[in-house]
Amino acid sequence: MSKTNFFLKYLKGIINFINNLLEKNLNKLNLKNLSYLLINNKIILTFVALFVVFISYLLLPTFYDQTEISKKLKNELQTKLNLKFKFSQNIKYNFFPKPHFTTVESIIYNEQGEISKINNLKIFVSLDNFFSLKNIKVRDLIFENANFNLNKNNYNFFLKLLNKDFKDGNLLIKNSNIFFRNLLDEVLFISKILKIKYYYQSKELKNFIYSENEIFNMPFSMETFFGENENEIYSKLNLDLIKLQIENELNLNNQEKKGKSEFVYNKLKRTVEYEVQKNYFIFHVFDKRVEPSITLKGKFNFKPFYANLDGDLAEINFNYLFGYNPIIAQFLKTEILNNKNIDFKLNIKSDNIHNNLNFKNINLNSKIKEGLIDIDNTKFEWKDFADFKLLESLIFVRDGELVLDGKLNISINDYNELYKFLVTPKNYRHKINKIDFNFTYNFDQNIAELKDIKIDNNTNENVNQILNNIILKKDDLQNRIYFKNLLNEVFKNYAG
Repeated sequence: MSKTNFFLKYLKGIINFINNLLEKNLNKLNLKNLSYLLINNKIILTFVALFVVFISYLLLPTFYDQTEISKKLKNELQTKLNLKFKFSQNIKYNFFPKPHFTTVESIIYNEQGEISKINNLKIFVSLDNFFSLKNIKVRDLIFENANFNLNKNNYNFFLKLLNKDFKDGNLLIKNSNIFFRNLLDEVLFISKILKIKYYYQSKELKNFIYSENEIFNMPFSMETFFGENENEIYSKLNLDLIKLQIENELNLNNQEKKGKSEFVYNKLKRTVEYEVQKNYFIFHVFDKRVEPSITLKGKFNFKPFYANLDGDLAEINFNYLFGYNPIIAQFLKTEILNNKNIDFKLNIKSDNIHNNLNFKNINLNSKIKEGLIDIDNTKFEWKDFADFKLLESLIFVRDGELVLDGKLNISINDYNELYKFLVTPKNYRHKINKIDFNFTYNFDQNIAELKDIKIDNNTNENVNQILNNIILKKDDLQNRIYFKNLLNEVFKNYAG
């Protein structure tokens, strides 16, 4: 339908409405109510006339030339956001609920290429003056179902937008994705955008970003703003699923970037001081007031890439690796670290394991080199009864699930105390010095498969059969009872 036909149809509808109104009232005309009718209809007709004028005014943009509209909106967007847009389809105009233009399959680009493809773009404009296209001013913007591609050249795309003018309108991004890519344009990982809103806070006299995102199946929200100058960036990150909050302040000064973060996990608080240079990133985690002995230090070199992390902790929390929806396990499943250019070493010493005081003196070692991830030479103790050591380990993804494959050596220090702890019947308490076996653990299914089990270098088929398939429970207490019964069954079969 052409614009002229649309407008004529609209006027015809208004005229029919007025005629029906007059006909209805004229049928009731007599000398008694003539005065009332004239006054009443004058009010109605005035209202209808004003309504017609207002709607007609709102419809004026439908008569703009498509080429001119596209050019004007592109210029307005570049002025407002300093972004270049390309519209692949015709631009449509709607005045409900507010006057705005819509288009599909729009593209944001720069000199390096495409930054984002927007499936649905809404451009809201001011009501000030529709008589001339030159007077159109862009106010609010909505990006829906957009895909953003970030790399080394445009990694700070979202932060740069915080410097733009949002006093006269907000920017809202909904139901979109961010693809983080490497130098070869390969996707490293994806962050899902539930909502990102840029807005101006009149009380604070500054712009804010509020975002709700999801990464590695972990939802989070974040608020970011600049300080008194653009060299100070403040942000607050909330990960409600694991009850973690991070408040961060970053100072930018030429090539040197220094920052400080406050981590709050339940009642646990930690401070992180860090420094970012062109070729490295160093950090220090500590708590001077409550637990000054706890410290964690690390350094990341970017060219060539090498990283190391060393620390001493009061306790180590393996829920991030083994618990419900674990962060580290989800991260490893992305296989980002399976890159031959990555060289990473980790050494964490801890007195205990969180919520499990039976294990102590943990020495967690991890190494990532040439695309392989292992935790060889990781050691820990079980009370004073036994020492554990991991060898020939490898962490990898199989059929979309995270798997650890390795060998475990157990040295028994006091087998009598071990039997007492397990409440093993006395007739099954034979002397044991060491236990060796190979194992495969599936993080997603919480299933461990033990094989090639040797007790003091002897193989027992019944023992191998009992420990071949171990299914862990979600409750720690259930696991302890389960393991006690399982080990007693093992010792019973080993004793014959």
